[in-house]
Amino acid sequence: MAVVALLTLREASRRRVVLALVGLTLLLLALSGWGFWRLAQELTSGEALVAASQVLNLVMFGLSLIGALGTAFLSGPTLSGETESGAVLSVLARPVRRWAWLLGKWLGLAVFGGAYVVVAGAALCLVVLATVGYWPPHPLAGLLLLAGQTAVLLALSVLLATVVSPMASGVVSVGLFGAAWIAGVVGGVGSALGNEGVARVGTVSRVVLPTDGLWRGAMSAFQDPSAVTALGRGAEAFPFLSTSSPTPAYLVWAALWVAMVLALAAAVLARKDL
Repeated sequence: MAVVALLTLREASRRRVVLALVGLTLLLLALSGWGFWRLAQELTSGEALVAASQVLNLVMFGLSLIGALGTAFLSGPTLSGETESGAVLSVLARPVRRWAWLLGKWLGLAVFGGAYVVVAGAALCLVVLATVGYWPPHPLAGLLLLAGQTAVLLALSVLLATVVSPMASGVVSVGLFGAAWIAGVVGGVGSALGNEGVARVGTVSRVVLPTDGLWRGAMSAFQDPSAVTALGRGAEAFPFLSTSSPTPAYLVWAALWVAMVLALAAAVLARKDL
């Protein structure tokens, strides 16, 4: 499994999508750096710090979206492409179990995607520090939660790649990622308005697909607490503010969710005619 993970990591780093990831990330960092510099020029120091913490969450969402797109479209060709072309038979002909091959693929891609969001997110934090002077309260926790979000999305992509084409698995994965985020925003609006039925939409979506729950925890780690305090309950209606961090029980659920999805993917692959 470790050998498969290392080979997958090496293969992913050679794909052209990595160049696209680097290009998009550098462009986003450059634009955000200019935007944060303008914030520091137009606002007072106190206002700039509060505004920067909120804009930081917005740009972090852009980075997480780039990471989601990149890793989702990497997993499709890596899994479906190898099974459809028959390349996987040369590996499975050796004493390598199918579940170990699948888990190795996921692990390699998860390390690749997690490393991307951690490095890009840390670079963004340094840009904000250099331009505005703002440093997030818990940057390491936020970056680790973003890496966890990537691992969750990759588990879903791996499952889909065992049953549909490479392109379809990427499209559906990113579509569900966006749908979970929108459901979280709708749930936040419901909470701010005191509508329990609408608020439950966000709660259910975070259980069904934990990406949004981990993202909201990351936002809480990056934002200035005074921004939430000033808005009170109304902060829940803002898509780039979070009023709470994930509980240990929720983090355990996210880990179990990944394990269950990977187990299901392994079961599907074990019955698949290669």
